[in-house]
Amino acid sequence: MRTKIFFLSLLLALASLGSVQVYTQQEEDVRGAFLTTRPKAKTAAPSSRPSRRRPKPVSPPNPVVVTTPSPNPGPIATPRKASPQRLGLGVTLFMRDSSGLSVRTNPSRIFHKGDRVRVLLETNADGYLYVFNTTDDGQPIMIYPDAQLDEAGNFIQGHVPWEIPSSLATEERLKWFTFDQTTGAEKLYFVLSREPLAGVPIEDDLITYCRETSGKCPWGPAADVWAQIKKELDEPVKIAKADKAGKSQTEPEQQAATRGIGLNRDDPEPSLIMLTASTSKNILIATMDLIHKSEVGTANPND
Repeated sequence: MRTKIFFLSLLLALASLGSVQVYTQQEEDVRGAFLTTRPKAKTAAPSSRPSRRRPKPVSPPNPVVVTTPSPNPGPIATPRKASPQRLGLGVTLFMRDSSGLSVRTNPSRIFHKGDRVRVLLETNADGYLYVFNTTDDGQPIMIYPDAQLDEAGNFIQGHVPWEIPSSLATEERLKWFTFDQTTGAEKLYFVLSREPLAGVPIEDDLITYCRETSGKCPWGPAADVWAQIKKELDEPVKIAKADKAGKSQTEPEQQAATRGIGLNRDDPEPSLIMLTASTSKNILIATMDLIHKSEVGTANPND
């Protein structure tokens, strides 16, 4: 008994120093369910960066008809159905440091004008990813998909990470989300859906909308569409967190995010993992709060 108490005390002491991460049972279950669906080995890099557009349907091959009956065929095996999978989403927030490098940062920190952040996202299944933003609970806007990024597509493959915005963007302003002079409470809504959301434009529809309605992009959902999306927030979501702030983005993470290479089980874990409680859910919504304040000693123009 004393040995167990001593060992537990040692773990807690090391955790407080940041050398050991201690998880609750639920966090272990969430991480296990998410990470074990990663492949054991890396998938080959595609010849080009994968498209974010919806995959084209593949025509089934012509069936092969066997005309010669087999003697003593025996019992026919019933094909196994794939077990339903809970939707999972991993999120890691990176901040641009003074050297221009991407460093993991804690979303609970205070952000100021000029700070630049980027989100690395990883799902455990193919689906469609949307990111909405509100400031001080105001009107939502859709910051991804974006008519200027990825051909306005938002299809994401399971365990192939994607960074938003992309570090490969042609302009520096498109590589990061930059905090401006308007302070407030920012909330990000990450929506992962097995199918495209009804009433939300993507791809050519979004590009056309932004071209024909100059000055009205980013696109914002109508009240009824937003209410339907937010209804999913009432569904239970299991969460696991890991505090790894201050660590630079690893080369495997950077290569995977920019070349479309799948992550394997040995690669770094997302800082935050969210998993639907039910396997029957076709949509997962997770939120992240970011606090944006003026610098100490400067006036807040909104005060």
